Amino acid sequence: MSNARNLANLLGTGTQITTADIADGAFQANKNLIINGAMQVWQRGTSATGVTNPGYKTVDRFRVSENGLGTAVFTHEQSTDAPDGFANSLKLTTTTIQPAVGADDRLTITYAIEGQDLQHLQYGTSSAKKVTLSFYVKSSLTGTYSIALYGTNASNRSITSTYTINSANTWELKTITFDGDTSVAFTNDNTAGLTIYFTLGAGSDITSTDSTSWIDHDPAGLAYGQTAQFQNTLNATWQITGVQLELGETATSFEHRSYGDELARCQRYFYRPFDYAGTDEDADLGYPRFYAAVYSTGGITHIEYPVTMRNNPVLTYTVNGGTIDSDLSSYTKAQLRDTNDITFFVHNFQADAEL
Repeated sequence: MSNARNLANLLGTGTQITTADIADGAFQANKNLIINGAMQVWQRGTSATGVTNPGYKTVDRFRVSENGLGTAVFTHEQSTDAPDGFANSLKLTTTTIQPAVGADDRLTITYAIEGQDLQHLQYGTSSAKKVTLSFYVKSSLTGTYSIALYGTNASNRSITSTYTINSANTWELKTITFDGDTSVAFTNDNTAGLTIYFTLGAGSDITSTDSTSWIDHDPAGLAYGQTAQFQNTLNATWQITGVQLELGETATSFEHRSYGDELARCQRYFYRPFDYAGTDEDADLGYPRFYAAVYSTGGITHIEYPVTMRNNPVLTYTVNGGTIDSDLSSYTKAQLRDTNDITFFVHNFQADAEL
């Protein structure tokens, strides 16, 4: 349901709407540049244990990124522990520590936005707009944490700020406003225009350059101001939800979107059909199955994506009863052909077009 319809419905019930509600942006549609900021969608699963390498693990659109952490291991999970007004959060737990803080160590959660979705910010002009990032965060580890905005598709520019975990194991609302970059514009295409780095731990090679104003990107400034070292603390936890990035220098109330809306937005970047297995045997075969249609002397499997994907995705799947020898897929559908068999099927399918 859109915010406009929310407003109409509230008015229809006689609910009093104040000028403060409107000024707060409570009924602005599509103000949040973040998809899945309430951590509603988890197509890859609700938990990942033994996380040692970077990548998308559970929650859609939020990625684990690390450097130099050859020993540390984490659990990455959906949690129902969340502040009022939210049902879920993204939670990381350190299960094996990194013995010491290495100079090039870095642990972050990143979020990337397409350049074509950022043109209204007018970067690269004298009218470059401020943006405000707000989120709820909870951690067992108090201290100072860094956040960076990194222009990734053309500008190669970055800026950082910090927030503080004041009370351990307590949900806290954080708000940070960043100046616009007047120097370089985002490329108007579907590549990553801006990446947000939520840093959880970093060594001196990542924290030594002052980047509190826009600079030509220097890796040494990516986590400027960071003091907390999450990767070096056994059983440390860090959680986040209610992530919102919006135009202007005032944080407004979080834009709640329906699950269906958020799922469709996420499926532009990643699509995994849900499993509906009825038995253990079915689960082992990876439901749902996509069977072949007869094509000349062979067969072809068609899998229509629910939304147009960002670009031609990378496909992973398992084939039973044949061998795929021709991939005719695009960003709208998968078409997998076996010219020698007509009884094969594809399962454990996923399509990845993430930034």
